[in-house]
Amino acid sequence: IIYFLQKRSTDNAEVEVYSVKVDCKVASRFAHTVITSSALNKANSSQEVFFEVDLPKTAFITNFSMEIEGQTYTGEVKEKEKAKKQYQKAVSTGQTAGLVRASGRKMEKFTVSVNIAANSNVTFILTHEELLQRKLGQYEIMTRVKPKQLVQHFEIVADIYEPQGIDFLEAYGTFISNELLPWWRKQSAHISFCPTLDQQRKCLGCEGTLIDGDFFIKYDVNRAETIGDIQIVNGYFVHFFAPSDLPRVPKNVVFVIDRSGSMRGIKMKQTKDAMLAILNDLAEDDYFGIVLFDSSISTWKESLTKATKENVSEAQQFIQGITDLGATNINDAVMKAVDMIMKGKRDKKVPERSVSMVILMTDGMPNSGESSVPHIQENVLLAMGGNMTLFCLGFGDDVDYSFLDVMSRQNKGLARRIYEGSDATVQLQGFYEEVASPLLSEVDLRYPDNLVNSLTTSHYKQLFNGSEIVVAGRLTDYSLDNFLVEVFAHGFEEDFIVKGQASAQEWDILYPEQEYIFGDYTERLWAYLTIQELLSKRETGTAEEKGNATAQALEMSLQYSFVTPLTSMVVTKPETDEEPEGPLIADKLTEDERQKAQRFVDGDPHFMIELPEQEDALCFNIDDRPGTIFNLVRDQLAGILVNGQTIGDKKVAPDGKVNTYFGRFGIIHQGLGVRLEVTTHDITVSQDGKQAKLFWSDTASLKGANMDLQVTKDRSLTVTLRDSVRFVVILHKVWKQHPYHQDYLGFYTLDSHLLSPSVHGLLGQFYHGVQFEVKDMRPGEVPEKPDATMLVKGQELTVTRGWQRDFRWDVKNGENIPCWFIHSNGNGLIDGNHTDYIMSGLFKTV
Repeated sequence: IIYFLQKRSTDNAEVEVYSVKVDCKVASRFAHTVITSSALNKANSSQEVFFEVDLPKTAFITNFSMEIEGQTYTGEVKEKEKAKKQYQKAVSTGQTAGLVRASGRKMEKFTVSVNIAANSNVTFILTHEELLQRKLGQYEIMTRVKPKQLVQHFEIVADIYEPQGIDFLEAYGTFISNELLPWWRKQSAHISFCPTLDQQRKCLGCEGTLIDGDFFIKYDVNRAETIGDIQIVNGYFVHFFAPSDLPRVPKNVVFVIDRSGSMRGIKMKQTKDAMLAILNDLAEDDYFGIVLFDSSISTWKESLTKATKENVSEAQQFIQGITDLGATNINDAVMKAVDMIMKGKRDKKVPERSVSMVILMTDGMPNSGESSVPHIQENVLLAMGGNMTLFCLGFGDDVDYSFLDVMSRQNKGLARRIYEGSDATVQLQGFYEEVASPLLSEVDLRYPDNLVNSLTTSHYKQLFNGSEIVVAGRLTDYSLDNFLVEVFAHGFEEDFIVKGQASAQEWDILYPEQEYIFGDYTERLWAYLTIQELLSKRETGTAEEKGNATAQALEMSLQYSFVTPLTSMVVTKPETDEEPEGPLIADKLTEDERQKAQRFVDGDPHFMIELPEQEDALCFNIDDRPGTIFNLVRDQLAGILVNGQTIGDKKVAPDGKVNTYFGRFGIIHQGLGVRLEVTTHDITVSQDGKQAKLFWSDTASLKGANMDLQVTKDRSLTVTLRDSVRFVVILHKVWKQHPYHQDYLGFYTLDSHLLSPSVHGLLGQFYHGVQFEVKDMRPGEVPEKPDATMLVKGQELTVTRGWQRDFRWDVKNGENIPCWFIHSNGNGLIDGNHTDYIMSGLFKTV
């Protein structure tokens, strides 16, 4: 949960955040988190105060309210389509509408701002709920805190109520140094972190705060009984099943690896590294196969092979020799993997009680062989026939994740996005570790039909070591306090059969000193699970099933006030004299919406310098006012000048950040007498006193003796100068009704080696290379972006490994290029200071 308050003002001291509390209560894995913060406007005029929270993407917001001078403004969960109309009306009238947007891999960012009168208080309260998932033998609660200032009353409190008892519990913070350690305490199922003002300070007398990072709580429960843990409360029950000390079941696994051209470079290297480690982790009684695909299909061996040390070593050599080329034929590759498993079973080559799975790794869309997504999904479903499980790993933002997600769930597996970053290898290995050790297959959990209804999924293809099966349901008799539970499954050498009696437990006896936390938690847990499964059915079922699932999920989301992909929370903000306030709309993003949001390149002008000789790239941003004109390229010998002018957002976003982009370019070739002005609307060409205008709305070309122009409609402009360089300008189109962002331009130089050695400018100075050395790589603020020390131009700079999207070859989606990011406007990398490159006009040299 990233969480802080701020205001848009020159004097941050005018708004004091005097209280921040994160209160998390967990009852049988169901987490109920309330985030409360209060601020005082100490100024003698009204100020805008921002509330920003990052919450887990698996959580549902259930409530939000603002308390301002005794008046409470509470959110109301509405059908998304109805809320959308309210939102569009607010946007069309120029009012601010709050948004939930993607925030990194696991989070969603919730933002709201409100005007507060002089000497007034505001309290924000946000509540969200989720079922904690057991992975690799533990549950995890992560709270991200960034208050940005010292807070008089700062507190993180967690109370964990688990009737089975706590097996282990640990808590730590990335920002908790030795100085802070004495002031947090852990008492079995109670954890609190409450530093005083002085304990928050970076140094004695400093105003800066140490609190900036993630606070983790990890735990697991005791697992004494094989039947599992069953809770009955107020007419609902939940069954947690994860028996301990079971022997692992051998597995048959085929790895299907994309080697198409889009996997070239770092993605292929990381895939190879991960596969080398994964092959090492195979047990000797496992059988495995490897299928490679681009437009064609090839295999390591034609049939499944036992994972002996010799075979694993041979397979690793095969992996190291993979090269990337060609298109993407997913259909035939998965079909080949299925054939290998089915043949192994028919020939009785694999153990009878083994578990079979296919693990597909790809970064693209099917574009060779069968390329229809519905047809591929249908083919795979029929071929697998319930005899095996499909897991899909999708690399990066460009993969068709919904296609993989649906296909996995149709075949009782799951999809996982592998984020492009330095830790992609670790992500791949981490996923494999989750499914590496099957304990049971065909797990069937049974309850009396006459006593239990509205069950969530109660049949599972496999149970993996370190995971947990959760089933919830409703009792036909509200007063019923016991019933029979049976579990049937296939184990390693024999069938797993266990029976037991579920009985209600008295929470006030289990926790006599604690107030009963939220009595309907079992019902809400059941509703949470049911809605999640209905949302899944609306993607994988028939048209009728999809319609019924959508209607039922919407009804339950409204009944239980969950913000899901079908609902939105609407908060009517207080009216002010300064301007009418629009409603706050809090949505739940689907994975597709998260992906589309992450494709948008925002922020200040991005500069990327590719250095082919060093097989690397450098990138930096320039932070300045909208309207500033920068010199990008200046070659006096060649007579070429390129300047770019920045533009800003339509209005400042709720988080207060001012983004800038390039919105206008001026290009001059003095020797050819050519002058171009490129904006987001049109392209004006001047030569020898004549002028022509081209528009982005049309595909057009203009050919001359000294210059060619090629406009691809709403996409790109290519400028080719005779016996010289080519420039490419990319037009990035943004939804016209977007409340903040607007269209902007990107600039690229091709054949830059044709410019003279004296070329300069923010970009031009790097056209003939730059020498640098990177050392001392170390963890950065986020796992996928490590820091390092760079030696360049006689200086030592702290740099961060990041990614920059290059749109030269794929205008729509771009390609992620790994680069070293230089902070502080490129200081230390560029010659002089970034202000040295500011020009007085679009075609000026000073």
